[in-house]
Amino acid sequence: MIYTCTITPSIDYTAYLPKFESGTLNRSEEVYYYPGGKGINVSRVLSRLGLKSRALGYAGGFTGRYIEEFLATEGIETDFIDAGDITRINVKIKSEAETELNGPGPELEQHQLEQLTDKVATMAEGDWFVLAGSLPASVPIQFFKDLAVSCHERGIHFVLDTSGPALEALLDTQPFLIKPNEHELGEMFGVTITTQQQAFHYASLLVERGIQHVVVSMGGSGAIYVSRDHRYQAKAPQGKAVNTVGSGDSLVSGFIASYIQHQDPKQAFRYGVASGSATAFRSDLCELADVERLLPEVSITPFEEKDVTQ
Repeated sequence: MIYTCTITPSIDYTAYLPKFESGTLNRSEEVYYYPGGKGINVSRVLSRLGLKSRALGYAGGFTGRYIEEFLATEGIETDFIDAGDITRINVKIKSEAETELNGPGPELEQHQLEQLTDKVATMAEGDWFVLAGSLPASVPIQFFKDLAVSCHERGIHFVLDTSGPALEALLDTQPFLIKPNEHELGEMFGVTITTQQQAFHYASLLVERGIQHVVVSMGGSGAIYVSRDHRYQAKAPQGKAVNTVGSGDSLVSGFIASYIQHQDPKQAFRYGVASGSATAFRSDLCELADVERLLPEVSITPFEEKDVTQ
């Protein structure tokens, strides 16, 4: 079973309008309401790619119920813990430029954290635990380290997709897969990454620390993949980016879906890049047909070592 975990989910209210002006009334041409959160996105894309998952995390109030009901209509199992408060609403304005207003996540108490620990304790060898999205600073990082160690000790694939200090603090738990973008990768080492050669260099350092698979998304420059045995670079398909929200989550979903089926990291990387691109070209998350259509356009080549300016 694949379990996704979103500590701070949301309802994403996305409004499209030709021009946005602050301080005055604006009228939207079209609006969408979707469950938000990186782990939830992973579950939604996995479902569209034909894989079942169970969405974990914290949700509450009328917005929490909406998320559960929405996911149920897409055939996704949920097992959320009551957050004790209304789940946040994030506003995303799509105009000439993108503007976002994100609400605060829940304040979690010890008994709520223990419920998540208990759920992870029931997972079996070979299961997947995808911890994705922002991790509240109010929750001790040791809590997440303990979850990761529990997965590692029991043969559960621990996938980590977060950023900032939380990502850096959890690197030594040796996740199965991480997927930073080039900016997040640079932050880990205090550098600015501008080329694929640099990205390969620093991703390789992460593999040396025990991370099994590192995928770095680089926007229009494609993506790279590094493990102990393989190094690949991907050229992404060409298309008009409509909505980049969820693109990275889709890449993670595609990688997992393919890896479960084929156990081939190169195929998984290709499928992940196709999934991420398919989402970027839509207003919502990708569909299976979109991924299959773009798959032949994803070019995967081995990486050739070059000098790297550090």
